[in-house]
Order: sequence, then structure tokens, then C-alpha cells
Amino acid sequence: MSIKRLQRLWTIQRVARRYALGEFFGKPPRRPDPRPRGERLRLALQELGPIFVKLGQALSTRPDVLPPDIAIELSLLQDRVPPFGGDEAQRIVEKALGKPIHELFDEFDSTPLASASIAQVHTARLKPTSPQDPGFEVIVKVLRPGIDKTIHDDVQLMYLLADLAERFNASARRVRPRAIVAEYEKIVFDELDLMREAGNAAQLRRNWLGSELIYHPAVFFDYTRENVLVMERIRGISIRELDRLRGMGVDFKVLGERGVEIFFKQTFRDNFFHADMHPGNIFVDASNVRNPSYIAVDFGIVGQLSASDQRYLAENLLAFFNRDYRRVAELHLESEWVPSGTRLEDFEAAIRTVCEPIFQKPLSEISFGVFLLRLFQVARRFNYQVQPQLVLLQKTLLNIEGLGRQLYPELDLWKTAKPILEEWMRSRLGPSRFFNQAKRDIPALAESLPLLAQQLVRNFERGDGLDGRLRASIEQLRQEMRENKRDQRRTLIGAALIVSASLLWAFDGVRPALIAGAPMASWLLGGAGVLLWWTSRRR
Repeated sequence: MSIKRLQRLWTIQRVARRYALGEFFGKPPRRPDPRPRGERLRLALQELGPIFVKLGQALSTRPDVLPPDIAIELSLLQDRVPPFGGDEAQRIVEKALGKPIHELFDEFDSTPLASASIAQVHTARLKPTSPQDPGFEVIVKVLRPGIDKTIHDDVQLMYLLADLAERFNASARRVRPRAIVAEYEKIVFDELDLMREAGNAAQLRRNWLGSELIYHPAVFFDYTRENVLVMERIRGISIRELDRLRGMGVDFKVLGERGVEIFFKQTFRDNFFHADMHPGNIFVDASNVRNPSYIAVDFGIVGQLSASDQRYLAENLLAFFNRDYRRVAELHLESEWVPSGTRLEDFEAAIRTVCEPIFQKPLSEISFGVFLLRLFQVARRFNYQVQPQLVLLQKTLLNIEGLGRQLYPELDLWKTAKPILEEWMRSRLGPSRFFNQAKRDIPALAESLPLLAQQLVRNFERGDGLDGRLRASIEQLRQEMRENKRDQRRTLIGAALIVSASLLWAFDGVRPALIAGAPMASWLLGGAGVLLWWTSRRR
């Protein structure tokens, strides 16, 4: 192990002692700390630096394996770190785009507008294209220098710690720390490719262009590389500035309901949702305070579901809403989210135990986030299999609901979500779905018909392929029919010979002059008949 890694391990151990994190490994602290364990863990991760902050954010998306108090506390982690130098940012941009900064931009502010663990953002103005063009205002997102190596080193260290935890702590094995680190590694390395983020932003913009609910900034791909992203600068008010928005008279009820509508439409209508919707990535266009809309930024993490996961999720949500707990249990078994040997009645009863106390409240008071946490606790008893494809969705839903309740405490999530889910289910099962599918398939079918016709002609000419196999089958059938006819004739002749032999035997001694030698003839005829009959029957 390198000296650098040993130093990092020593730092981790020192921070863990300071925040009494030995409790997580069954060790009593030397000095009791009155603060809740979740808060102490969050503060420790913040002190250990941006990579561990990212890990904490990833852990906060796993309420299925973490206790609720820790999952909720880790969701409060804020990704704020000191910036790196503006001169260094300029050098990175110039190297990536192959030109001096003054040839690329009319203006470039070396003081960063915002700084995070992976990258920081600078404001700039593109070169004008005409005398009347003042130049487009943009933001330039630049990856931190050497961040890929830093992340790689810390991820490898996390794997080492995860292995030690799984080997020496039984309770840690249930949480599966190595699997969590692997999940985190995938997410964080995806964020290192800004071309990927640019593609995500372009897709979301295309899905919602012209909508009054949300706006996504345009991407300038000519200025974008793996470590540099240039995007339209947006003008909005951070969702964190609630007092400012409240003072302007912004309608928080509309804003809260629109947030829920955006989430469910991204998930079910588009199957492409922004999966990092924490307050730092959400702004408000308050130009019309009675009809406010959202502006989204930072598209490094997005999510998609398979068609079957979409359907199962929609059916689960609707079944929960209708208190059809048996259907919920059936869906979990059908989708293999719980083991196939699980007794349906037991799982249904456990779900009812969780849901009924919640549904005694008015719908506007039901927290879907708390409901999910309790459901995961129950599902763990039945060896619930974690669904990686749903982890980002769960995290995003928790963020959206938390934000919505903060904006408008009486927010009725179900009132907004249920019509969207029902409309989606109708579109999936109705005739329009069939016609839309046919409309998509017809061009491909029409394009393939000439090729299919050519293939059939070649098959006729060669006598192989589908037509060749058909003709071979017909010929085989004819051969079998001919053989069957021969066997039938043999059977009939054999039977006739046997009957003749029987008659000769019966007349033996009655009219010897007419039937001389009958005994010998009957034996010969009978033997020949039996032989013919036997061979035909064997065939």
C-alpha cells in the first residue's frame, strides 16, 4: 500500500474518531457525542471532501438498505467545495477547444459563478455573429483538473474499506457496502463525461421545448468536449431563495403541483427523467408570479426504465392508491422483486400493516417519501431484491416531494399524479397504442418487402430456404404415403393368406380328392401371410 493511501486511511480514521463513527461498527465511542448518528456521519463525509460527499449523496438514495434516520440526514448533503483557479480553468478550455480564450469568447469571467466537487462554472459571452448581435450569454462548465485520478484513488480506497467491513462486521454485510461503492462508481464516472451531460440536456430540452412548466438551456456542441461544456446561461431565482420568492408573491401551490407533474411526465410520458433534482439544480422563472415555471440545470445524472418496469411501477402506484394490497403483492412476485417462494398472503398482510395507518390521513397529509421508507423496511423481511433501475427514481421522487411540501405543505401528490398515471395506462392498453406501434413498424416492413421478395425468388431458383424446406416436407410426406400404401397392401395380402390357410386347414380330410396336399399348402400360405402381416405392422 502506497504512503499516500496510508495517509488517506489515517485521515479517515481520525475523522471517524472525532465524530464517534465507531458506533456503526459496534464499537462504543471513547467520548459520547450527543448529536444524532446520521448528523455525525453527514458532517464526517463533508470533512473528508467532495468524493465522500458524493458517496453520501449516493447512499441517501438507498432507503432500502439504510435506516431512515441516516438516509434522511444524508440527503441534506450539499455539494459545495472551494473553487480552483480561474487561470487554470482558462488553460483547460483553451487546450480542449484548441484556440486562445479571446478567440473563443468575447468575454470570459475568470471568477467562477459556482463550484462543485466535479466541476465549476464560469460565465462568458460568445463572439457576435453580426454587428447587431450582442453575443450569446453562456456558462462554461470545466472539470476539475486531475479529478478523474482523485476519484479513482478514493474509489479504490472505498472498495478496500467495504471489503474490510463485509469481512469483519456481520451487520455491514447486509447493507452490501461493496455493491453500494460499485453503484456510486458508475454514477460518478458518468458525471466525468461532459459530452454525455450535453446529450442528456439536449434530449430533455427536445422533450419539453415549448412547455410552460419547465425550461432547459440550449447546448453549444461546437464548444463542448469531454471536460468542457458550453450552455446557454439562464436567468432565474434559486429554489433555495424561498423568502425572496414569497416576497414577490409567487404562487407556491402552482409551483409545487407543477414539480410533481414534471416528474411523472418525465418518468412515464418521456421515460427520460432528470435524476439529480436537488435544490441547487432548480431555478424558478418568476416573470409571471401567478404562473411560475421551473428552469433546470446540471444534467449529469438521468434515468430511464424498461417498458416492463414502467408498467409495474404505474400499476403498483395505482394499486396503492386504491388500497389493493393483494395486487401490490402479486406485482412484486410477478416482477421477481421478492423471491418466488414468498407466500402471497403473508406479504399482502405486511403491506396492509404499513399502508393502512397512513391512508387513515387525508391524502394531502400522506408523505410518499415516508411511505416508501416504511415499505422498504417491510420488504427487507421478505428478502426484497434491490432494483438498481429504480434507485434513481426513488431518490428523485423523494427530492421532488420534499421540495413540493416545502413550497406548499398541503400539496396533494396523488391528486396531481393519479390522472397522469391513469392516462398513461390507457395509452398503453388502448387502441391508439396499437395504431401508433403499427405506424412505427409499417415503414420498416415496407422497406423490407423488396428484400423479402428477392429472397423468395432466390429460394425458388435454388430450391432451398423456406420454399425448399416446404417442398422437401411435401416430398417426404408423399414418400411416407407411398410406403404406407405398400404396407397396407402387404397387410391385406398377409391377412388373405392367413384366411386361405385357415380354410384349407378346415377342409382337410373332408374332400381329399379336391384338396390334395391341403395341410402342406395351409402351412405355407399361413406362414407367408404371418410374415407379410408382421413386417408391414413393424414398419
